[in-house]
Amino acid sequence: MGVLQWFVDLGPSVMLPVLLFIFALILGTKPGKAFKAGLTVGIGFIGLNLVIGLLTDSLGPASKAMVDNFGFSLKSIDVGWPAAAAISFGSALGSLAIPVGIGLNILLLIFGLTRTLNIDIWNYWHVAFTGSLVYVLTGDFYLGLYTIAIHVLVLFFLGDLIAKDIAKFYGFTNITFPHGTSAPSYLLALPLNWLFDRIPGFNKLQADPESIQKRLGIFGDTTVMGVLIGLVIGLLAGYDAKAILQLAVQTGAVMLLMPKMVALLMEGLSPISEAAGEFIRKRMPNRDLYIGMDSALSVGHPAVLSSALIIVPITLFLAVILPGNTVLPFGDLATIPFIICLMTPVFRGNIIRTVVAGTIYMAIGLLIASWAAPLITEAARNVQFDLGDSSSISALVDGAVWTTYLFVGLGKVLSWTGITIIGVVALGGLVYLNKIKAKKAAE
Repeated sequence: MGVLQWFVDLGPSVMLPVLLFIFALILGTKPGKAFKAGLTVGIGFIGLNLVIGLLTDSLGPASKAMVDNFGFSLKSIDVGWPAAAAISFGSALGSLAIPVGIGLNILLLIFGLTRTLNIDIWNYWHVAFTGSLVYVLTGDFYLGLYTIAIHVLVLFFLGDLIAKDIAKFYGFTNITFPHGTSAPSYLLALPLNWLFDRIPGFNKLQADPESIQKRLGIFGDTTVMGVLIGLVIGLLAGYDAKAILQLAVQTGAVMLLMPKMVALLMEGLSPISEAAGEFIRKRMPNRDLYIGMDSALSVGHPAVLSSALIIVPITLFLAVILPGNTVLPFGDLATIPFIICLMTPVFRGNIIRTVVAGTIYMAIGLLIASWAAPLITEAARNVQFDLGDSSSISALVDGAVWTTYLFVGLGKVLSWTGITIIGVVALGGLVYLNKIKAKKAAE
C-alpha cells in the first residue's frame, strides 16, 4: 500500500506516462514509440497545468478583489481541487480508492458490463472524496468503503453513456471521461437541453464559436473574447489600468494556449489509442472498448473555455446573492471548465445554452458546497491538513457536484440501503448499455 501511495503522490504528469508506457507495451507497441507517446502525454499535462496555473493565479486574486470590492463576507473558503484531492487520499479509507477502482474495472470488463478501461487512476480521488465524507458523517468505515465502490460503478456507467457524444463532438474516438467532476453534469444537461428546445425564441439562438466569429469578426475570435472577458473581470475587481490590461492578456493567453496543450496530449494518446483498437479487434472482435481518460482533454475546446470564463463572474455574483450560500469561490474558479465540459457536447457547442445551464448548475453547486463545508473541514482535520487561517473550508470540485449530495445524503438518511439503491441503478444502467442494448443492435 505504501508503494502504491508513493506512486500516486508522483502526480498525473509522472504517473500517467508510466502507466501509458506499460499499457502501450502490453498492446504490442514498440518500446521507443511507447516511451515517446507516454512522455508526450506527461509533457502535455505539465503544459496544461501551467496554463491552468496561469488562470488560477490571475483569476483567483481578481475574484477575491471583486468580492472585497463590493464588501461581501463569506465564511467558507474554496480551497480548490488540489487540497480536496490531498484530503481525500490522505486517510486510510481514501488510499483504498485506487485498488478498489482497478479491481472493479477488471471485474466489469471480464463480465462484459463496461466498455471503459480506465487508466486515469489519479482521478479516483473523486470517489475517495465521497467515501471520506460519508465516513465523517456516519463514522462507519465500511460504509465509506462501500460508497467508494458504488461511486466507481456510477462513473463507469457514465463513462459508457457519454462516450458516443464525446466522439461526435470532440472527435476523440474510443476515449471517454469517467471523471467524478465532469461526468455528472452530462445527466443534468440532457433534461435542460430538452427544455431549451421547447422555449420559443431561445431554441433558435445559435452561439457556437464558429457562428459567433462569423457574426462578430475579430471580436468573435476566442482569444479576443478571452481578452474582453478579462477586461470586464478586471473592471469589476476594481483594478487599475495596468492590472486590468495584464489580466486581459493573461485570460487571452489561456484561451490560445489551452487548446494547444490539449493537442499535445492527443498527439501522445493517438498511437496508444490506435494500438488499443487493433488489440481489441484481434482478440475480442465483438467488443469495442473506450480508454478512460482525464476530462482535461476536453477543456481546451473554445466553446468550453468561452462559456467557463463567462460563468466565473456569474458564479461570484451568485455566491454573494444566493440565500444559504457560505462559500467564497476561489481555488476552483479556474476549474469551472471541468465542471461544464460534458454539458457542452449535449448543447452542441452552443455557448448561450452552456452558460445558462452552467449558471443553474453553479447555483445548485454553491448550496451543496455550503452544506458540505462542515464535513470537508472535519475530513481535513482528520488527516491533519493545514487549514491556515480558515475555520471552514469547502471546494467546488467536488463539493459542488450533485453526486456528492446524493451519496452523502442517502448515506446519512438510509445508510447502507441508500448507497445500495444507487449501486443497483448504476449496475442496471451498465447491464442495459452493454448487454441488452448490444443484443438489440446485433438483431
